Parts: sequence; C-alpha cells; structure tokens
Amino acid sequence: MATITTTYKGDMEFETKLGNHTITIDVPEGMGGKDRGPTPPEYFVAALGSCVAAFAASYCNKAGLDCSDLSVDASFDKVSNPTRLTNFKLKLNLPHDGCEGREDAILRAASHCPVHQSIEGFEGLEIELFHN
Repeated sequence: MATITTTYKGDMEFETKLGNHTITIDVPEGMGGKDRGPTPPEYFVAALGSCVAAFAASYCNKAGLDCSDLSVDASFDKVSNPTRLTNFKLKLNLPHDGCEGREDAILRAASHCPVHQSIEGFEGLEIELFHN
C-alpha cells in the first residue's frame, strides 16, 4: 500500500511528502489559512483534472492524435451537511483537429483515470487515530 505523509507545520499550514516531492497545503482563510498554497479540496480537484488529462493524452499519443495544448477545466460545487464537493463537471479540451470520430474512445480512455474511478465507485475509507 502506498503512503503519502502530511505534517502540520503550525499556523494552519501543512506539508505533504509524496516520494521525492513536497507540497505545501493551506486551508481557507475562514479556517486560519493565509493563501500559502492550495487547499485540500483544490488539490483533490487538481488531481482529478490532471489524471483525466493524462489518460486522454496517453490515448491521443498512442493513436497519433495531436494533443498539444490539451486541457481539462474542472468545476464543482461545495455543499454542507455534510460538507463535501459535488456536481463535478470536467471539460476536456482538444484544441486541434483530428479527433473526429474518436470522441467516444478519448472519453473512455479519460474515464479510466484511477482518481475518476475511485470517486465513481468510492468505497473503503477508514480513519484511525494513533497517539502516545
């Protein structure tokens, strides 16, 4: 099982280590954040958008389609009781000609992104507390 570690750095700032990479995470201003980095929900949506983009680009590259400047716009709503993100809409933009007739295949490839698959069939979240 893969492990990614997030550490509280103080003043509502967090640092996450992912292999050889480190990212800074902040919380919204209403929770004491100071805009030192994206919020956890922003990283979540960025992970979804970039994963979909990567799977679409992979398909396009294998199929010989021009995927330069490919982008994904991700929009969502935040609701409460319980607080969560919902109504995700992803717009996959392929700005160059050549994908006519392959739209369904590109969308199928994009939907194989593991982040998308995890959200769609979500199960198995456990939170355990460890302390001294």
